Amino acid sequence: MAGFTDIHSHGGGGHDFGGTVEGTRAALAAHRAHGTARIVASLVSAPADEVARAVGVIREVMGEDDGLLGVHLEGPFLAPARKGAHDPHALALPTPDAVAALLEACDGTMRQITMAPELPGALDAIETLVAHGAVVAVGHSECTADEARAAFDRGATLITHGFNAMRPIMGREPGPLGAALDDPRVFIEVIADGIHVHPSNIATLFRAAPGRVVLVTDAMSAAAAAPGRYVLGGLDVDVTPDGRAVLAGTDTLAGSTLTMDRAVSVCVEAGVPRDEALAAASSTPERVLGLA
Repeated sequence: MAGFTDIHSHGGGGHDFGGTVEGTRAALAAHRAHGTARIVASLVSAPADEVARAVGVIREVMGEDDGLLGVHLEGPFLAPARKGAHDPHALALPTPDAVAALLEACDGTMRQITMAPELPGALDAIETLVAHGAVVAVGHSECTADEARAAFDRGATLITHGFNAMRPIMGREPGPLGAALDDPRVFIEVIADGIHVHPSNIATLFRAAPGRVVLVTDAMSAAAAAPGRYVLGGLDVDVTPDGRAVLAGTDTLAGSTLTMDRAVSVCVEAGVPRDEALAAASSTPERVLGLA
């Protein structure tokens, strides 16, 4: 199928994925108008019963549109200190019962899950989730490079929105992104909107991890929609005229208003060769999901 593949998107066109059937269709259409043919619908941290409700909506649309590939759970197994725009009350530890509840709620639709590998029980949870066919991504995490490497050895193969919601690369501690750069098994998401990551760092990432950079939008409902007040996971989000989405009353980024065509353009403007940027928006995410 021609077009972009976005493995991390919460919505667009004024609608959240999993909110309603009509809204999920509209969000797909909004991104499709910007060149995205296939999407994994991302859900923020929520109790298992709410996940099951949203998955039911997404599953119905999957039955009529093969461009909707499944579900990405961005949480709830996240580090409270790196929760970003997630409701702290929705976070949980990856106990065997909690993992089983999410697998049951997703009922075979889980394509990807983001988790912090330093949490108690996380490494065993990674093995369980990978065994059930999910791509496990390290993200929203305080983990060290060594803890990230342990996660990769247990089956994690992706970094959620590199540079954001994680320890930075430092002189004496490479952090999870540094560990991923060293490991050819691991792909690295990046939100190339010029807001989440400086363009020069985007270009550096492409040079440092050729063939392993995955462009994602992490779009919330305001993507391809007007500025104003929106809601993400029950939290108010303000979108400014320049497209910056932040939790109301804070400077905490809350997803993006990015579309994939714009992500490719930002990369090219940063000096990334166009063919590499296009691959990061199409064939590379397909490799992450095992579709290529």
